[in-house]
Amino acid sequence: MSLHYIVRKPKTITEKPPLLILLHGYGSNEQDLFSFADELPDELLIVSAQAPNSMGFGGYAWYAINFDDVNGKFSDLKQAKESIIKIADFIDEIKEKYNTNPDKTFLLGFSQGAILSYSLSFMYPNKVNYILALSGYINKDMIPKNISKNIKTEYYCSHGSVDQVLPVDWARNSKPFLDNLGLQNVYSEYPVGHGVAPQNFYSFKSWIEMRLQ
Repeated sequence: MSLHYIVRKPKTITEKPPLLILLHGYGSNEQDLFSFADELPDELLIVSAQAPNSMGFGGYAWYAINFDDVNGKFSDLKQAKESIIKIADFIDEIKEKYNTNPDKTFLLGFSQGAILSYSLSFMYPNKVNYILALSGYINKDMIPKNISKNIKTEYYCSHGSVDQVLPVDWARNSKPFLDNLGLQNVYSEYPVGHGVAPQNFYSFKSWIEMRLQ
């Protein structure tokens, strides 16, 4: 497998289970988002991936975030693109290994994981059917210049209105960007910092449930 992962098998067995892949944020690990796996629909196969770059002390990153006096904070775009390729390969491997439903692939990312989820959906059109981008934004340096006109992916986007890590203004650009491409999307904000509020969790859970029907 391209990435280390943990799995929650479906509690309700179906021939081709719907798949939910979780991508954690910078400095976290595969256990982080997995903590709410048991609260999600029983029929889902839930796979939580670990980012490839170790930061020590049990933390991992999908790509480095560097700081210097000239550029301030900037992302390692080469590493980011390598991770997107690894995630794309990983999705294919999981689909094949677990014989999942090809029309029900959900990719949920938090923070750095959300940024890469957006990017992957534009670089690999329709590899996933549904994107859930929590506390992230669309980084235009990580997406193709010419985006496919045939994308059918739907997007759930949310952000904390007092996020001190990734400014909410960055996230607010996602809806007009997706609208402009004619892509189905919802965007919501919650009165929290860089995290997932309980109302946010129930909101995206019901968004998933509606798409499993």
